[in-house]
Amino acid sequence: MKSVLLIGLGRFGKHVAMQLNELGHQVMAIDIKEERVNDVLTFVTNAQIGDSTNPDFLRSLGISNFDICIVAIGNNFQSSLETTSLLKELGAAKVISRAERGVQEKFLLRNGADEVVYPEKQMAKWTAIRYSADHILDYIELDHSHAIFEVEVPKSWIGETIGSINIRRKYNITIMAIKQNGAMNMNLSSDTMFSGTMSLMVLGEYKDIQKCFHI
Repeated sequence: MKSVLLIGLGRFGKHVAMQLNELGHQVMAIDIKEERVNDVLTFVTNAQIGDSTNPDFLRSLGISNFDICIVAIGNNFQSSLETTSLLKELGAAKVISRAERGVQEKFLLRNGADEVVYPEKQMAKWTAIRYSADHILDYIELDHSHAIFEVEVPKSWIGETIGSINIRRKYNITIMAIKQNGAMNMNLSSDTMFSGTMSLMVLGEYKDIQKCFHI
C-alpha cells in the first residue's frame, strides 16, 4: 500500500482516484473546485479544496510524506507546470504529471516531473492497435519496443501443444498465460494444448509479435 497525493480531479483524475482506491492505496485528493472534491470523497482517504500553485497550501500537506504525487490537472498547463515544480521543490519523492501534448511532456520533465503520462496519446495507440486486427483482444505497452498482447489462438495452432509450436525459439516470444472462460492459467508446460476457446497472453517485441500473429 502506498500513500498518494492526487492533484486535479477532472475526469482523468477521478478515474485515477477510483483505481487507486480499488488497489487499496491511501489517497489524498486535491482540487480547487469543491464539487470535484465532493465527487471523489467515497474513493479517497482524505480530500481538500485548495490551490496547488500556492506554496503555503502545498507545504501544509506534508509533501515529503507521500510515496507518489500525481498531477492530473487538465486544461490549465500553467497550473500543472507550477504544481509539478513546487512539489519537487518541497521534497516530493516521485512526481507523475499529466501531459496533453508532446511539448508539454518536455516542459514537465524539465521542471520536476519524474515521469509523464499522456492519456490521449496512449489511448489513441491502444485503440489503433486493438481494433486494427481482428484477433487482438488487448495489449499493455511495456516500453517503446516491448508489449504484452492478448491474442486469439491462431487456427493452425488448435490441437497443437506449446512444445510443438515452440514459439520462443521461432519468434522469441514468451507465452505467459492462457485465458479460458474468464480464468487465467499461468501453470503452463510444453504439453499444454491449444484450443479455439482460449486466448493467449504473450510477451515480446512488437516486430516479433507482429510477424508471428500477422498483425
